[in-house]
Amino acid sequence: MNEIIGRKKEIELLQRIVDSGEPEFVAIYGRRRVGKTFLIKQFFKEQFGFYFSGSEHATMKTQLENFKNAYYRYFNMVIPTPESWTMAFEMLRQQLERSRKKGRKVIFIDEMPWLATMGSNFIQAFEYWWNTYASSNPAILLVVCGSSTSWMINKIIKNRGGLHNRVTYQIPLQPFTLKECAEYAEKRKIKIDSSNLLDYYMIFGGVPYYWRQLHGSYGLPQNVDNLFFVKNAPLKDEFQELYSSLFRNSEKYIALVIALGEKRKGLLREEIVEHSKLPDGGAITKMLEELEQCGFIRSYYAFEKKQNNKMYQLIDLFSLFYLDFIHNKNNNDEKFWTNNFATPLVNSWRGYAFEQICLLHIPQIKHKLGISGVSTTYSTWLNRDKETKKITAQIDLVLDRKDNMINLCEMKYSKEEYEITKEYNDVLQHKCATFAKQTKTRKNIHTTMITTIGVKRNMYRNTIQSEVNLNDLLLF
Repeated sequence: MNEIIGRKKEIELLQRIVDSGEPEFVAIYGRRRVGKTFLIKQFFKEQFGFYFSGSEHATMKTQLENFKNAYYRYFNMVIPTPESWTMAFEMLRQQLERSRKKGRKVIFIDEMPWLATMGSNFIQAFEYWWNTYASSNPAILLVVCGSSTSWMINKIIKNRGGLHNRVTYQIPLQPFTLKECAEYAEKRKIKIDSSNLLDYYMIFGGVPYYWRQLHGSYGLPQNVDNLFFVKNAPLKDEFQELYSSLFRNSEKYIALVIALGEKRKGLLREEIVEHSKLPDGGAITKMLEELEQCGFIRSYYAFEKKQNNKMYQLIDLFSLFYLDFIHNKNNNDEKFWTNNFATPLVNSWRGYAFEQICLLHIPQIKHKLGISGVSTTYSTWLNRDKETKKITAQIDLVLDRKDNMINLCEMKYSKEEYEITKEYNDVLQHKCATFAKQTKTRKNIHTTMITTIGVKRNMYRNTIQSEVNLNDLLLF
């Protein structure tokens, strides 16, 4: 278990499942490269009663041949290639019944969405196997896994047929936090200070696979150049591969992602249709739901706005980086990051990426503010001039608390202590006054600064009530 970084809640849950003494059906899902397979293999130390994985873009015949090979590895028995999934699961049932091994029989089916090829009837065969055999066998602990989060949710967890309510536990595996990435880098003996840690997180997010690509003897600019900008760089095509591995007709999903990447603060549904040039209809709604289920975008409402004002925003840091610096750039500079990492162009990207990192670390922000136990909703807020429709004030993070308080959070990236100037202080005062007037809230309003280094002490520092910095985001 020492090999697993973070994942404490997941490990505790898996241990309770092992000890339950009942048949269990566990569904684990999360975006590609997030470490789902690694977690299960490490937790169970690869001591499976049977382990089988789907193969991307493989035919049903190839998948069944792979099943036959896995059958030989685990049971040391040569069988003919099953003609159907019904036959395959029947062979598995018979062998598990013959087994005299005491204790848990852990069955791990990895990348399950890839097994459900067109016309394969995989789900029907799997459903029959679970309902007629595994669900009544207290020795069976079944774990199914898949990167296509939308498929896992719709076909397994929210199945309306024979698998309805059959999943006993679900584990949505999230990317690493900043703290967990720091621990992962330390484990791999990669020395990274907090500034570089933040930069790497802006590029990779908390996806362990990307962090594993870092070379310990290279500095940040050289690592980024080698991974993205040199000829045949290993992550240069990752953006397309990421979406094509998860979605059929992936070009349509990419069109939505590109549209949202161009309008960073978010778009209404009708604006997405306009920018993406995709035909309006139910398909757009479904694709947006699936992108959100996979963690690439988020939907949100502005403070106290009605349901028909739902906004969509791209939050996947890897995608944001790719769209800013690689997509359609025709860039032949193999040292692009070395030559540009300190330019205004990159610093502008850092400012927005830092905002997204803050939104991914709201539990840490609440902890610093001492309100971890306070029920809190978070949203954005903006005010438009009624005539010109121009935005006159905007707050990117509003923490609306049940203890009669509201934190209006300003997020600022800076290489040094952030200085509140007279001009910026006037902006803050205008935002707070406009928010109070337009929302007519009766709650107490506090201004919170979230920065990288901290807020510089000067005559305007006392106009804010609280602050959070990068070290606070690194607490857990």
